Amino acid sequence: MSDNKEVSFDPKDHQHLRYNPLRDTWVLVSAHRMKRPWAGQVEKPPEEHIPRYDPANPLCPGNTRANGKVNSHYDSTYVFENDFPALQPDAPDPGSDQHPLFQSKAARGVCKVMCFHPWSDVTLPLMKKHEVVKVIDKWAELVEELGTTYPWVQIFENKGAMMGCSNPHPHCQVWASNFLPNEPALSDRCQRSYYQKHGEPMLLQYARQEAERKERVVVESPDWLVVVPYWATWPYQTLLLPRRHVLRITDLTAEEREGLADIMRRLLTKYDNLFEISFPYSMGWHGAPTGPHLKEDNSHWQLHAHYYPPLLRSATVKKFMVGYEMLAQEQRDLTPEQAAEKLRNLPEEHYKNRENQEKGGGKEKEGK
Repeated sequence: MSDNKEVSFDPKDHQHLRYNPLRDTWVLVSAHRMKRPWAGQVEKPPEEHIPRYDPANPLCPGNTRANGKVNSHYDSTYVFENDFPALQPDAPDPGSDQHPLFQSKAARGVCKVMCFHPWSDVTLPLMKKHEVVKVIDKWAELVEELGTTYPWVQIFENKGAMMGCSNPHPHCQVWASNFLPNEPALSDRCQRSYYQKHGEPMLLQYARQEAERKERVVVESPDWLVVVPYWATWPYQTLLLPRRHVLRITDLTAEEREGLADIMRRLLTKYDNLFEISFPYSMGWHGAPTGPHLKEDNSHWQLHAHYYPPLLRSATVKKFMVGYEMLAQEQRDLTPEQAAEKLRNLPEEHYKNRENQEKGGGKEKEGK
C-alpha cells in the first residue's frame, strides 16, 4: 500500500501550462523556481543621474544628429524620420522566387522617431498628465497619417539600456510597413477565430472577466484596465485594455485619452517603484490593421498595449529567454497572480517625488 497522499494543486508550488489565446501557444509556469539561489549574471543598474540637456545628445532640442540634420527647438513632442531606417519607401522588389524554400517579398515602409519631451531627465511617469496626453494625440496622428497607406503602423518604445535603448532621452519609434508583421498577423488570426466561435471580441470579453476576478488587476479606471495577463511570459508583463470596444488608437475619445494618460502614469510609476529604478521595458500598441484593411470588417480586433519588462528578482537580475524558451516553449518563474499582487500593492506616488519631499526641497509634486 502506498504512503503517498494526494496533493492538492497549488499554482505557486506546482508547475503547469497556461494557454495564450492571442498567440495560440502555451506557457510553462514554474513558480517554485523562484526559491533557488541566484548565482548568474548581474546587470548594471540604470543610470539615475541624467542631465536635462546634453549638447552631445542627438535627440535634444536644437542639437545636430549624425546625418547633419538639426532638431528644432521643440517644447513638446517632436517627430523626425529615422536617420538609419530599417524600412525605406522606395526599396526595389526582389522578384519572385521559384523554389518554395527560398521565398522573398518586397518590404517597404517608413521609420520615424518620436521624442516625448524636450528634457532628457524625465520619463513618462514623471511627465505631467497633459504632456502624456500630447504623446497619445501624436501617436493617433501618426497612425492616422501613415495608416492611410500602410497596412501596419507599429508604435513601440524600448526603455533602458537593458532593452537595447542607446539613448536615455524619452522617445519611441513608429514603423509603418507594406506588410502585416508576424506578431500582429498571428494576433489577427487568433482574434478572428475567437470572434467567429464566440460572437464577441476576445479581449473585450477577457477585460470583463479580469475586472470581475480582480486577482491579476494592477490598476483600473472607468475606461481602462491593466492586468498581468493569465498567460504572461515576462515576469512583470502587463496588458493595457480599454473597457469598451475600440479598434484603433485613432478611435479614442478625448476623455479616453485623458484616462489613458492617467493610467499609463499610474502603471509606470508602479513599475519604477518596484525596485526604485527607472524600470526597463519594451512596449507597443496593437490595433486593427490599416491601409487596405480600413475598408474591411475588423470587428474581431480590440485595441491593446503590451508591456514587456525583463527584470525578475531585483534591479540587476533579469529573466533570460534562452535554452528551453528558445528551443521548446516560453517559461516563467512566478505566477501572474504573484506579479500582479506585488505591482498592485505598490504606492502610486513615484519614489523620486517621495525622495524630493523627504529631502525637504519643497518641490511641487510632478503631474499636477
